[in-house]
Parts: sequence; structure tokens; C-alpha cells
Amino acid sequence: MARLAHISDLHFGAHDDKLVAAVERRIDAEKPDLVVASGDFTQRARTAQFKQAGAFVQRIRDKGHVVLTIPGNHDIPLYDIFRRFFAPLTRYRKFINPVLCPFHEIPGAAVLGINTARSATFKDGKINNEQIAFIGETFGRIEPKTPRILVTHHPIFALPVGGGGIGKPIKNQAAVLNMVGELGLDLLLAGHNHRASREDSSEFVTKSTGALVIQAGTATSTRVRGEKQSFNIIDIDGETVTVTVVGWDGTDFKDGTPARFTRKDDRWMLIGDQGLEHVPSAPKEAAQPAS
Repeated sequence: MARLAHISDLHFGAHDDKLVAAVERRIDAEKPDLVVASGDFTQRARTAQFKQAGAFVQRIRDKGHVVLTIPGNHDIPLYDIFRRFFAPLTRYRKFINPVLCPFHEIPGAAVLGINTARSATFKDGKINNEQIAFIGETFGRIEPKTPRILVTHHPIFALPVGGGGIGKPIKNQAAVLNMVGELGLDLLLAGHNHRASREDSSEFVTKSTGALVIQAGTATSTRVRGEKQSFNIIDIDGETVTVTVVGWDGTDFKDGTPARFTRKDDRWMLIGDQGLEHVPSAPKEAAQPAS
């Protein structure tokens, strides 16, 4: 069995230090096989913010945890136009990870992160054809029965955004969905929308790709959008996946109701009567527009 801690949208520079400390404590207590951080480490890609984010990641690694990281759109400078277009991820590479598409094979799962952040757009994401080929080559080397997990910052599907509304699907979506189905990818992990959810891909497209779509909320940002801060604990045991949303209750992170899935007829189905309960709603005045 593999256990993942899935955190996202940390937004250092618009974060809460007590949330940061609580996330670190909880990750250490869970003893995950892999910590997955799916982008937006900073609020505005400034050096001081990256230093804070890098120190956070290093503290987790110093505790003995393996960390997979990918950048988000907020990790590309917005107002520094020269850096945005000519050196967009230099600070990310320096302070977080020099590898933009990292791969980790752990007992019970193979996990690949893909950079979807682009300089030419403020918040939309893309997986290009070169990356699609890379994903195929990487997972093509894995034993067929090993669960395969793809991590992106931007959701592949048009999903609900925290605070209301529907976000945009990833660009080049048709080609990406074909790739997901052909490779038989099992889990798709993402962030960006600041809303926690977990559902079979058939909920978002006419034909299921056979993948379980797992979204993480924001773990440490004060920029909540209708939900309080949260992250996911994901347990993978062959054809059974359990997702627990760990939500902030104002004093500590507490477990929500675990959602346990099993695959049936190429779809992920909930086991038993568990509902897909989300983390507690944040006060309306705290909600922020999507970005």
C-alpha cells in the first residue's frame, strides 16, 4: 500500500504561519511514502516568498520525507515582464526544485509530475504534445499493474472553483484525455481551484478515462474561496483508493469523512454509504475571486 500526502496552493507571501506549522506536524505524523505538492508555492514569485517556500519544503525533507513538487501559475512572475517571458521559473528551480517534471516510483505507485504553468497566460494551464510523449514514455517503463498517478497544478477538467463557478479545463484537453485513457492512468491529482474534491472522471466528461480525479484545496493560504484550508491523505491499495480531506477547523487540521473507492467497469465507485463531504465553508467575506 502507498500513502500520499497531497498539498497544494501554499501561496507563501499570503500564508498563515500557524497553518504552515500545523501542516508540517500532520505530514510528519502521517508518515507518507511521498509528499506531493501540486504548485503555487508563492503568491507573486518573489525571491523572499520562494525562500520561505523552499525552507518549508526542506524542513519536510529533513524529517525524512520524499517530496515531489511542480510549479503553479503563481510561481511565474506576474509584473516582472522580462523575467516572466525569458526566465519564468528560474527562482522556482533555484529554491524549490531544478526538475520541472519529476518522477517517483514508490512501493505501490508510480507518480509523475508535469509542469502546466505557462508564461503567456496568467492562470490557464497546458500540457503540450512533447509532454504527452514524455508521459507515455515514462509510464511505459512501469509494470502494468502498478497504479499510475499524474500530478498537475491545473485541473485537466472544467471543475467547480472554491467560492462558486466553474474553472477552465486544461488547454489541449482532448489530446490529454486520449493519453490518460490509452495509458490507463489511475489517479489525476491537481490543485489551482482551492477546492477539495474526488470523483471519477465520468462526472466531467461523457466517457470515463478510467481515472479518479482528486483535487486539493489550499493548504496554507489566507486566500480561501468558500472553503477553509485543507489537504489530502491518499491511501492506495491496488484497486482500492481512500481519500481523506484533512481540513482546518480554526485550531488544527482534522480528518473529514474518508471516501473509499474501488474500480468497477472502468470507473471508480464509492464503497458503502460514504458521502463526498467537503471541508467546512469559510465565511463569505473571506472568499476571494479565482486566480
